[in-house]
Amino acid sequence: MKLPRPRPAAKAAPLARSRLRWPMRIAAAGLCLWTTASALAQNGSGQTLRIQINSDIRSTDPGGNRDDNTDNVLLHVVEGLVALREDTSVGPMLASRIDTSADGLTYTFTLRDGVKFHNGATLAADDVVWSWQRYLKPTSGWRCLSEFDGKGMTKVLSIEAPNPKTVVFKLERASSLFLPMMARPDCGSAAVVHRSSAGADGQWKEPVGTGPYRIKEWKRGQYVELTRFEGYVSRAEPRDGFTGGKKAEIENLRFAVIPDSAAAKAALYSGGIDAFLSPSPSDVIEMRGRSDVIVDTTPVMSMVALLLQTTDPVLKDVRVRRALALALDTPEIARTVTEGLSPVNNSVVPSSSPYYSSAQASGYKRDLGAAKKLLAEAGYRGQPIRLLANKRYEALYSAAVLVQAMAAEAGINVELEVLDWATQLDRYTKGQYQAMAFIYSARIDPSLNYEMVSGPKASQPRKVWDSAFAQARLTESMTASDKARRQALFDEMHRQMLQDVPMVVLFNASDATAMRKSVTGFKGWAPAKPRFWNVRLDARS
Repeated sequence: MKLPRPRPAAKAAPLARSRLRWPMRIAAAGLCLWTTASALAQNGSGQTLRIQINSDIRSTDPGGNRDDNTDNVLLHVVEGLVALREDTSVGPMLASRIDTSADGLTYTFTLRDGVKFHNGATLAADDVVWSWQRYLKPTSGWRCLSEFDGKGMTKVLSIEAPNPKTVVFKLERASSLFLPMMARPDCGSAAVVHRSSAGADGQWKEPVGTGPYRIKEWKRGQYVELTRFEGYVSRAEPRDGFTGGKKAEIENLRFAVIPDSAAAKAALYSGGIDAFLSPSPSDVIEMRGRSDVIVDTTPVMSMVALLLQTTDPVLKDVRVRRALALALDTPEIARTVTEGLSPVNNSVVPSSSPYYSSAQASGYKRDLGAAKKLLAEAGYRGQPIRLLANKRYEALYSAAVLVQAMAAEAGINVELEVLDWATQLDRYTKGQYQAMAFIYSARIDPSLNYEMVSGPKASQPRKVWDSAFAQARLTESMTASDKARRQALFDEMHRQMLQDVPMVVLFNASDATAMRKSVTGFKGWAPAKPRFWNVRLDARS
């Protein structure tokens, strides 16, 4: 399907050029930053694996000033008490054992023996207490503070270290999601860092973690280079998600900032980089036909959606929001944007989740007649609805173009405005938009999926669905242990969201990583987080 030309917003800044129109000289210029090195020793000594990222990291503070790229880099450097397994359940990481009291209010973690920080210090319970006290400060900026300070899931009343090997957390109320929240990648896995990570004034410096790699150099706007931590103490089990055995097979990981996907693809083909994260679906189809490149494609839980600001003067009328939903052919959007790699899913619950039921599979069906009738009832007279998107994530831009064209057929005036990703993320966080094509990173439980979109806008402007109905059921889902009851709650929330239309979920992504054939041992997984430990660089092709 040929994408129609977007209609720009009035007085908006000029749109960035489509990546398909970038002159080849730009792609070639990008290559001069990376040169092909010769094959090195099999133990990875001196080797550097060059990995493309589409924008620079935002900080080195785990779970603080962050985005997906930041998480992807830092989770090679830091680790928490627990981590996600391959199947997205939660397992121990720095802990060797986890004991929970019968009332669910006390968690006791026994630490593994001999774990070292990057500065050579041995991990002790006091380090866990220090790290968590820092996270729980009201001014910490930690992404997941609200889940542990009483505003969300629970409140951590105390964290104590009765001896160097034991840490005890006491909670105000029980929650079945306490450990999954700790393990969340966007929380930085609640990483335990050495207190030398901050200065005497408490200001953050850099992470002194326990991971298989440590930060070697951050050249802002160009690359972040990690180097192998020779003192790393691995778990004995096989690799299992973010836990299990980890081995830094390659000495250095260089995450190179290449914003333009055409330049990244050219660098991969020439050998200028070794791995290209999340190429577009069209590029995946092309790359599968090459003999020098391998593509790992994995169904993931990330979610692409159209967000609608329910406090906006135009969109606060639910009839206008329902009309927009009915104007969209969401199966066609999913098929076109992903080149058929991802089917439609109008539910916040990922299609790969065990909670994705027949009720969750119900969604919107295009009906232009019904859409026009709702618009007439609402008194809609063509007022413009500005739709924000970006070109860092090609799927968002392509989806926005299709939304604009389909809405026009129902008489809805959608104006497309393209922003850089950092600006769009800031607008999302502040709730400053009418409509927005947005991507949410993977979550591991439906409660967490609903938590990221629902809540009070007054205190959390980034929330999309401000609904007492949803909040009550979300709260119950976070404490209920019976699977059937949880399923019923999620089904109720899905049906209500289809009525309220605070957003239109479009599809869950299929994540791809394209690599030179010299890269072996890489494996994608549902949370869409790349892992470059246990990966080898056998020979340059």
